[in-house]
Amino acid sequence: MKIGIILGSVRKGRNGEAVANWMYDFATNRNDDVTYEIVDLADYPLPMLGAEVKESDQEEAAQAIQSWSEKMASFDGYIFITPEYNHAIGGALKNATDYLKVEVHNKAAGFVGYGSLGGTRAHENLRLILGELQVADVRTAVTFSLMTDFENMSVFKPADFHHANANEMLDQVIAWSGALKSLRG
Repeated sequence: MKIGIILGSVRKGRNGEAVANWMYDFATNRNDDVTYEIVDLADYPLPMLGAEVKESDQEEAAQAIQSWSEKMASFDGYIFITPEYNHAIGGALKNATDYLKVEVHNKAAGFVGYGSLGGTRAHENLRLILGELQVADVRTAVTFSLMTDFENMSVFKPADFHHANANEMLDQVIAWSGALKSLRG
């Protein structure tokens, strides 16, 4: 089984990189016979969906769209790492999900968020978006507070109590991803 850890922020100086690396290290240390891979949205320069793309940029844009689609199709499930901006996910992640269709159908997703309230409103926003894409989201999420899990809101120092939610979320994503595999067969 292969699970993609999707780093959903492209901002310079983003906190998400440290969170994604923590989640990857935590997941791979579980020895659960699952392959994990970090997918950094910053590596996929997707144009805004529906925006006019200059002719000179069309080939690069088409390649980014195809690469994003193929990468997402290669996974059985996902863990979305997302900050919360204005009670929702960031624009880059929303734009990236808008490019997805059948390549994510009947797969499972879990959420790891960070923000003033741990990214919980971003998780709810993602639940709506992924529901439309026929992605089954799991109940348990990991929520990091900018006030308590980051020193000066920038140096990631997560509390140990997050391990329980991370384990439960991973267990759910793995179980659901395995169960949904038969639908994709």
